[in-house]
Amino acid sequence: MKRVNRDIILLIASMGIFVEALDIAIVNLAIPEIEKDLGLTNHSSYQLQSLYILTYGCFLVLGGKLSDFFGRKKIFLWGTGIFLLTSLGAGLSHTFYSLLTFRILQGLGAALLMPAAFSIVNYYFTEPEERSKAIAVFSSFAAIGSASGLSVGGIITSYLGWSWVFLINVPILVVVMAVIYFILEKDTSVNSGLPDIPSAIVMVLVMLCITWTTDLLSEAAEHYPGILLCITGAAVLTWYLYTRLKTQASPLLSLEVLSLSSLKKGNLLFVLLGALFTGYLFMMSFLVQKNFHFSAASSGFLMMPFNILSVIVARFALPKIVGKISSRHLAVWGNLAMLAGAICLVAAVQYHNLVFLVAGGSFIAGIGMTLCFTGYSVIAMERVPAEHLGVGGSLTTTSYLVGGGLGLPLFAAFMDTTAGVTNSKPVLILLAIALLCIGILKRDDRQSARD
Repeated sequence: MKRVNRDIILLIASMGIFVEALDIAIVNLAIPEIEKDLGLTNHSSYQLQSLYILTYGCFLVLGGKLSDFFGRKKIFLWGTGIFLLTSLGAGLSHTFYSLLTFRILQGLGAALLMPAAFSIVNYYFTEPEERSKAIAVFSSFAAIGSASGLSVGGIITSYLGWSWVFLINVPILVVVMAVIYFILEKDTSVNSGLPDIPSAIVMVLVMLCITWTTDLLSEAAEHYPGILLCITGAAVLTWYLYTRLKTQASPLLSLEVLSLSSLKKGNLLFVLLGALFTGYLFMMSFLVQKNFHFSAASSGFLMMPFNILSVIVARFALPKIVGKISSRHLAVWGNLAMLAGAICLVAAVQYHNLVFLVAGGSFIAGIGMTLCFTGYSVIAMERVPAEHLGVGGSLTTTSYLVGGGLGLPLFAAFMDTTAGVTNSKPVLILLAIALLCIGILKRDDRQSARD
């Protein structure tokens, strides 16, 4: 395939993941308007985020397996089509339950779209150096989408209405589907059996148990029987899943792939990144609106420098950095930026200083997220075989979303959603996670030196 076509494929696959990443963050600053328009409580509006993330994370591995089985092009088109139609439905919704239904189905579309897009990039870029650069571009689009969501959501909500945080996806995805349909080569058939659906269902149940456990921990004294039941259920189901994966002729997940040290390390780092950045998004939306009393539009414009910085880092800095320094060093620099951002946010809370707030967001969303997401992606996928690229990509994103699901309740436990961030405890969690990631990466460097 010609180089120009591969570049177009990379761009379009990256646009698909950009929209998916944008959709996780874009709703945050729109939530007050949605609550006002639909008459919701804080708990109801929180479900718009938590259930989307939960559905997305629960079905990602199955989406990756379907991509490997039915073909990356076919599943990418199906996932994009579902995401497009549910975005349209969400934007046209006039009731909470209609909006919630379409939001959940959006998660299903994202679970098909993301691993297929990742598999496409890995399939068309095979040489180690060019694959690293392609993954860097692809991951930077995801990071930019995540970083720009708050800003874009606030501006769109104020000037066009909250419906357009969903409707904006439609024209972008129409173009993405058309280009992929006409440019991508036809999928090759796979003669193995159907994916192991029972294992996929068990995996969904395990994630539900983990998520429910985390949600109940905020009131542990009242819900300890439920917590104990969820932990027991997760342990029993995990044991059953492991046993099934060992005995199936065509397992949902290859234990050999799961045992790859690079993938295990990458997944652990993505769990921590998901907790850090999802917690940051949740916390930042309250900081700017409750602590500093900005409107949704003003909040969006305030966060615009984060988006610009993220684009500059992804467009100009990353292509020059990738290949010259290792993915681990790239990730370390990303976590140092996260660390600097957390320190600035602590100062912003303590001294009620807007300069520290902007600096903190710039370090975390503008620099740290882009470098960490890119570095972790390369670390995780560097040894995954081509026939398992879809599942490998889905596992990293599943890890990120699991981290987000675990991190949100943790951050919320230290916050007052009516008053905002009243102390530095939730911000110190960001700092602790960044330090932990640096420790993991430095330990890996020492092990590599010994080997």
